Amino acid sequence: MYQIEFHIDADEEMRAASRYYEERSRGLGDDFIDEIEQGLSRIQHFPMAWSIYEGEYRCYILKRFPYGLIYRTESEKIFIVAVAHLHRKPGYWKDRQ
Repeated sequence: MYQIEFHIDADEEMRAASRYYEERSRGLGDDFIDEIEQGLSRIQHFPMAWSIYEGEYRCYILKRFPYGLIYRTESEKIFIVAVAHLHRKPGYWKDRQ
């Protein structure tokens, strides 16, 4: 099974979004993290199931929140390059390695 690795900025994006949702409604931040974890599990089991988003990157779109997990598959890992809000700053993550 593939290992999951986050770009440091993607990890902070996930945490910031969770804090934002938790401030809006108690428990909503946890719901956001739960949905992220479900997405990571799906990506881990079926990494090629989502279509190409940009270049070598694919995007898993969360169901309840306007976010996507933008990732690439490497030989033994899945690299999450961004936990991106899909309605703001498209392509901001493209310079990340």
